[in-house]
Amino acid sequence: MFRLVSKFPNNRSMIDSTACYVRYIGTLTSVDSATSSKPLSVTLSYLTNTCGLSPHRAATVSKRVLIRSTDKADLVLQLLRANGFTKTQITTIISNVPHLILADPKKTLQHKIAYFESLGIAGPELRNIMCVHTGILKVSLKKRILPTIDYLRVLLKTDEDAIFVFKRFPPIIACGAEVISSNICTLRALGVPEPSIRRLIVTWPRSLSFRVDIFGDAIREAKELGCEPTSKSFIYALNSIVSMSKSKWESKRKVLMSFGWSERDFLMAFRASPFFMTASEKKMKQSMEFYLTKACLQLTDLVRRPLLFKISLERTVIPRCSVLEVLMSKGLINKNVDVVLALSMTRKRFEDKFLACFKEDCPELIQAYYAKTFQGFGKKCLSIKSL
Repeated sequence: MFRLVSKFPNNRSMIDSTACYVRYIGTLTSVDSATSSKPLSVTLSYLTNTCGLSPHRAATVSKRVLIRSTDKADLVLQLLRANGFTKTQITTIISNVPHLILADPKKTLQHKIAYFESLGIAGPELRNIMCVHTGILKVSLKKRILPTIDYLRVLLKTDEDAIFVFKRFPPIIACGAEVISSNICTLRALGVPEPSIRRLIVTWPRSLSFRVDIFGDAIREAKELGCEPTSKSFIYALNSIVSMSKSKWESKRKVLMSFGWSERDFLMAFRASPFFMTASEKKMKQSMEFYLTKACLQLTDLVRRPLLFKISLERTVIPRCSVLEVLMSKGLINKNVDVVLALSMTRKRFEDKFLACFKEDCPELIQAYYAKTFQGFGKKCLSIKSL
């Protein structure tokens, strides 16, 4: 409905260079094949030998660009190397933005680099951003990048926050100030508080980068799920909805239903903590299985405290359950300990409450705290306290 799904080819097989050239040259249709074959040959050779593209990728890229003279292309590569881009990074850039090889390097590339450096984004950080988010190299500095950064400055009041948002989600530059502004106007019209809007753009700027119609669909769905625009949870609901495709959303719901959740349970959990739906489908399955069979929790515990899905089993849940199990087996704590509360505590509070007080009387606690596996509370399940 309103989710976007991107698919990128992932063909890493190596193809004989000569065979690849012949194959793709043979498929070209041209009035004068003799005239067109030479630039194509130059293009394929330059892309593979100079830019580092595989023969297969070079053949694909050659359908989009045709290098008749390497003079300008050489200047582009020289500029990239002069700015510290590695061979691998250059290959990535040319592969994703092939038209850059034919562009005026000073107008399209050097001016952008200089602008970002003026913002304090330079060196390895800038090179990484440009390689990972090559869309920045496709948009106009004057028409898109400058207006978007300026809009963020006005919206967030400080240069630091505007730059922070860009670093957090560089593709926001590509969507443009118009889209961001329209989506924010929609939120304001619904009565979403300004602090919530600010939090949304600073924490999840991607949420505001969707087309206006897609963003509107997400808002309607959040409201249908019972989240009011004036509530603090609304932006969490909105971000959760736009962060995945419709099919992925439904797949996660089916996982929960397979463990006995009802529609009412789902709505209650989502309204309590919409962010839990950003957990992966695999994580949801693992969490449900662990909490119900080994941690001895009830389904209602997870419905009422859905953020349990966002807690790492390996780094937090298993070590804490191991500590509680040792303390219960030694009779140092009551067997009806509130496991949900213990798992939800901050690290410091848990360590103060369950480690610092008992580590001298029970030295094995430290080993338990670094456990990688947990067999379960066993018979103690009958005594475990739930919410």
